[in-house]
Formats: sequence, structure tokens, C-alpha cells
Amino acid sequence: MKKYKWVIIIFNLILLLIYFNYSVVKKETLLKNGQPILLKLAPVDPRSLMQGDYMTLRYDISNNINAEKIPKRGYCVVTLDSNGVAQRARFQKEATPLKSGEYLIKYSSPNQWNINIGAESFFFQEGHAEKYSKAAYGGIKTDKDGNSLLIGLYDEQLKQIQ
Repeated sequence: MKKYKWVIIIFNLILLLIYFNYSVVKKETLLKNGQPILLKLAPVDPRSLMQGDYMTLRYDISNNINAEKIPKRGYCVVTLDSNGVAQRARFQKEATPLKSGEYLIKYSSPNQWNINIGAESFFFQEGHAEKYSKAAYGGIKTDKDGNSLLIGLYDEQLKQIQ
């Protein structure tokens, strides 16, 4: 029995490593090939004292919605203006159909007041809070399946804050 215990532990570790590497490759592919989209930020408390220099992000596309009338999980369909800034078109449960020039962002709705797209937190180096407090846009990259990844914060002139 003792022999099988080590085989099971090693097998589980190998599975964990495979899953972890798959997740990393998937995120790297999204960073490399994803569609860049800028989302206007809605006002929010810029720091969390308990977690250090950290910013909670809230997006304008999640304002003025009645989350009770949309699916708990689904897709926010957006269109982009000439600057790459997203404008909410609609919410839908399925990934299709899409019109030309529309992009998907997966969301979940934890409560009746807002939606989460999975990029609601931004950590930055201690002492840089003032620089990031000027952020007006959150930059994400999305793939054709609506998966999104936060790539940075942008100022009013659409320049990435470094």
C-alpha cells in the first residue's frame, strides 16, 4: 500500500504541473495574439490599505445595468471607437452571433449591481499610488472566446502608465 501512495502523489504532482503549464501557455498566447481593448474606468477608491498599493478597478461598461435582467454568466459584447475604447453594445449568454466589429468579454455577475470581467485588481509597486491614481482606462487583451487579461492602466491621453 505504501508503494501505491507515492505513485499517486507523483501522478497528482505531474497532473498539477501539466495544468499549470497549460494555463501559462494560454495566458502567454492571449498576451501575444489578443485584441487590445481599452475600458473606461468608473470612479472607485484608489487604494486598499490592508493590501498595500493595490487598486480595485471598476469599468464604465458595468455601470447602469440591471444585473437581474442579464444572465449571471455570459458575454459583454463591445464595439471599439477609433481610439480602441470599448462601448458596450449588449449582454448575451452565448458567444455567438457577433456582428462585424464586435468583440466578446466574458463576465460574471456576483450581485445585482455590477459585473466582473476578471480584471478587477491592479497591484503596483509601493510608492507609485499617485501615478496610478491618474488612470482613466484599463487596457485588456481578449481572445475570440471572450477570455480577457489586464495588460495595464492608461491615462486620459491613452498612454500606458509605466
